[in-house]
Amino acid sequence: MQPNIIFILVDQMRGDAMSCDGNGFIDTPNLDSLAARGTRFRYAYTAVPSCLPARAILWTGMSQWHTGVLGMGRGQGPIPNDFPHTLAGELTAAGYQTHRVGKGHFAPQTAPMGFETFDLDESGRQETPGFIDDYRAWFAAEAGRDITPDDHGVDWNSWVARPWHTEEYLHPTAWTMSRAIKWLAGRDRTRPFFLNISFARPHSPYVPPQAYWDRYINAETPAPAVGDWAAVHDDPRTADDTNAWRGRKTAEQIHRARAGYYGEITFIDAQIGRLMNWLTRYQRDAIPNTWFVFTSDHGDMQGDHHLWRKTYAYEGSARIPLLIAPPRSAGRPARAVADEAVELRDIMPTILAMAGAAAPPTVEGRDMLPLMTAPAADWRPYIHGEHCWCYSAEQEMQYVTDGKHKFIWLPRLGVEQFFDLTADPGELHNLIDDGARADDAALWRRRLIDELAARDCGWTDGDRLTCPDGPLVSPWKDVRWQGEGG
Repeated sequence: MQPNIIFILVDQMRGDAMSCDGNGFIDTPNLDSLAARGTRFRYAYTAVPSCLPARAILWTGMSQWHTGVLGMGRGQGPIPNDFPHTLAGELTAAGYQTHRVGKGHFAPQTAPMGFETFDLDESGRQETPGFIDDYRAWFAAEAGRDITPDDHGVDWNSWVARPWHTEEYLHPTAWTMSRAIKWLAGRDRTRPFFLNISFARPHSPYVPPQAYWDRYINAETPAPAVGDWAAVHDDPRTADDTNAWRGRKTAEQIHRARAGYYGEITFIDAQIGRLMNWLTRYQRDAIPNTWFVFTSDHGDMQGDHHLWRKTYAYEGSARIPLLIAPPRSAGRPARAVADEAVELRDIMPTILAMAGAAAPPTVEGRDMLPLMTAPAADWRPYIHGEHCWCYSAEQEMQYVTDGKHKFIWLPRLGVEQFFDLTADPGELHNLIDDGARADDAALWRRRLIDELAARDCGWTDGDRLTCPDGPLVSPWKDVRWQGEGG
């Protein structure tokens, strides 16, 4: 019997924003329960830490070079809607009933991307004039008065935080789970299902319902990590913008942002508990045969190193949560925590393996299921990530990491950074000029050079990292890659 698969995707959640990851300030009891039933991947990363490129990787299993989307900014474009293979498309072809609830961020916004059906929450985006997503149409009908989801007054990339301005059940996070449960209640019980629950939060605006705001606003939240190299981002002109991507904020402003952000995450966690309770009561037979996967597209700097939002190589932006819990009938896996470096392109082959479906030739990720049993000697030694010029030339980056070490190149500045993440998880001390670590830094620099040399893209001469004036654009931006030899 093919198993059911529930894939929970959140937007902009840091890898350290779960108590099971060692965060003693945040409440995530339902995520902790999933982690206890399965495997937590300690060193999970997003190769391109912003929404569009991360989701292109996730839904195709390809590297960013072959999706053709290297960021949100110079030389890039939307997620293509004509990939030859997508995760949902392969599962639909394998006989699964496939449904997505929540954020897609596709172009056009109603592109199915392989799903049979979907309910959309596009966070108010209108890529086509007059477009109204399912959540906004429902909100207008349900509220029945002169109120919108935006009346809290906080913008979509702001560090400002406050409580949600109306009833809890009208919050997009509650709507997303309500629609997911409604779909489960009416699903075709003769077919296995693949349900993607795609929350638009904890991406800003940080506006959790009042009870979740209250949980954190008068409690302690962690202070930001500020490296001895971070003064470059102490920019008072940019900091005054309510949508600032960088700048020193006061301790109170950072605390309020983190209270709102943590409140959004704990509210998502409560909705996951709501799902588990509903399944236990009304579809108890499904639980023994259902996989659960939880992850995020990228993180959120939350004031670390005077930075906000995403697109950075630093841990707050690039490291993501990843939990996989097998069906209860299978018992708990041998490894509670896996230490291999994994990334979003590994999601598609892993879920296809759960379904017993073969990965198509375009997939470059690897099946993570064996890692839940034992370490893999032949696993990749590191991952390569990047992001194009988006907010500023200073923010464009390339990085390589295995979760224990990280080499970062800021090409427009000619700046290199090397961090020992085991000793310095907050990336407080740049070791690039530490003579005692010169050989280590050289090894990791060489890895980045080799990655760029393989692209033959003009960003290295084979011995040095070099930065042309123009943007880095993949040759697959407008032509779909068909796989090796395709």
